[in-house]
Amino acid sequence: MLKDFVKAVEPEEEEFKKELKEAQDKLFAYQMQIKEAKLPVMVIFEGWGSAGKGSVIGRVIRSIDPRFFKVRTMKAPTAEEKRYPFLHRYLLEIPEAGKFTFFDTYWMNEVTTALVEDDLDDAIYKQRVRSINTTERSLTDNGYLVMKFFFHISKKEQKRRLDALMADKNTRWRVNRDDLHENKHYKEYLDVFEQYLEDTDRAAAPWYIIDASNKKWAELQVLRYLNQGIETALKNHALAAPIRQNVFPLNHTPKLSEISLDDKTISKEDYDVELDRLQKELSELHNELYRKKIPVIIAYEGWDAAGKGGNIKRITSALDPRGYEVHPIASPEPHEKARHFLWRFWTRLPKDGHIAIFDRTWYGRVMVERLEGFCSENDWQRAYNEMNEFEKELADWGAVVIKFWVQIDSATQLARFTERQNTPEKQWKITDEDWRNREKWDLYEAAVDEMLQKTNTTFAPWYILESNDKRYARIKALKIVVEALRKACKEK
Repeated sequence: MLKDFVKAVEPEEEEFKKELKEAQDKLFAYQMQIKEAKLPVMVIFEGWGSAGKGSVIGRVIRSIDPRFFKVRTMKAPTAEEKRYPFLHRYLLEIPEAGKFTFFDTYWMNEVTTALVEDDLDDAIYKQRVRSINTTERSLTDNGYLVMKFFFHISKKEQKRRLDALMADKNTRWRVNRDDLHENKHYKEYLDVFEQYLEDTDRAAAPWYIIDASNKKWAELQVLRYLNQGIETALKNHALAAPIRQNVFPLNHTPKLSEISLDDKTISKEDYDVELDRLQKELSELHNELYRKKIPVIIAYEGWDAAGKGGNIKRITSALDPRGYEVHPIASPEPHEKARHFLWRFWTRLPKDGHIAIFDRTWYGRVMVERLEGFCSENDWQRAYNEMNEFEKELADWGAVVIKFWVQIDSATQLARFTERQNTPEKQWKITDEDWRNREKWDLYEAAVDEMLQKTNTTFAPWYILESNDKRYARIKALKIVVEALRKACKEK
């Protein structure tokens, strides 16, 4: 792309001034349409050191109300940031619906720098590219406009700018060792940039190469493409995105109606013995996974009153409280609802060596949001694949992902609801919404069956906890967690 780049013809001075003013006015007008359409816009600036990315960002944002945009500079990851998945720190910064975020470098810089410095082998590079392409596609499928600009200058022009900055004591600080290294090894960087741009140039989020030899001309080029992108996005914003074919290996999953609950019981004596044994082993494993920096995500879904809370408590009782966090997931807050539906779960991921336990999860997308009409049919149909992709990202990072469905029958739920209703100290556990959801039992069961069938992957499997007998379900969950952590620690 860079090696074959043909520069656009710069307009004559009078025409240039006219077009630039019109482009600035058009962007100013678009910001209100973006707000009304709730269109989130990501504008990513990449390119050579001293190519003028920061200057052009400063020029472009002058056409936008400051309340509608943020500017983020993504520097090299800190030691703390490296304890999370590669995508984590980037996805935390995605904009809310109806707003812009301008990025002075994004994930390209981290990947290409590592390539030049031989810190990425070919397999990891391909994995990073796959993650980036998948995420950018998921963002655009969920209504984001992703505009990517690469600022291109020659080796000679870069050297001239670096020398000028170095010559002035007030600007010398803007030149660092990486900039000088990049210019000295321009050909090597050019090859790496070329490879990355070709590997991540996709229809959902294409690259635009900017002739950055002149800053005003670079601004006009950016405004041309940005306005075109916004215009197209506004026209297509209401269109449904494609439903993608599953490409992940799946385990066989029985329907809930086929799962026997009657014989899944344990005596009080056996329960006490097993609980003590398993919690002691889990406590030891927690120390080992912390030492080996293995992250763990345990996800709970299930019927109301199935016993998720008690199940979680028996696991956390064995853990060092400094090394885990339980996330009770309720309806999304306004700032969460205004972003990609997985954003609020990315923000709750554990760092390596820690455990995150989710009481309700991202699967609400294909259950309550589906059945209550909180998202479109296209949204929840796409979500199966998007959640599989999310969990594959976690598994590739090295996380142990365990998903529990806590199963009871309708009669058991009714008995527990009634007990809660009639017991003053338990009445806080029962709500009108619980009773309303119970009336939709058959609809929820069908939705759960489809969810289990489409997301029971080999790398993030579902486990059914038969919970008519809560003690039985607690011991089964502990056994599964202990076995999974034992296996992960052995393989590390």
